[in-house]
Amino acid sequence: MFRLSIVTPERVVYDAEVKSLSAPGTDGYLGVLSQHAPLITALKPGKLEYRDADDKLHILAVTRGFLEVSGNVATILADAVESADQIDIDRARSAYRREKSRLVSAGGGETDLDLPSVREALERAANRIKVYEDTHH
Repeated sequence: MFRLSIVTPERVVYDAEVKSLSAPGTDGYLGVLSQHAPLITALKPGKLEYRDADDKLHILAVTRGFLEVSGNVATILADAVESADQIDIDRARSAYRREKSRLVSAGGGETDLDLPSVREALERAANRIKVYEDTHH
């Protein structure tokens, strides 16, 4: 077991002992177990999974952030984290359609868009939909 702390700018999402962690690093998913070697990595939008002390699996949607593992403690600092049950699927689908439409407009010649932020918003919405659907089907 090791300690997992998940923190966003608004709150501490989780802070307790866990058995395992899987997080979406920028180079792929990382698995963390007790006594993991020290590491620091950036996180991309994806599915964050951990097994608590009672062996219950928790699945969260995470946006960009960082994961640090040191001294049998894993710390996640993320822009936003939400459980599948907290995801407003209608809002996520609406955001996905809106951002997809904005990208189509950019392809049609609209140049007033901040393409990196539109792509990030599209990626976040797609991640929220995927996490929700993975846990509700």
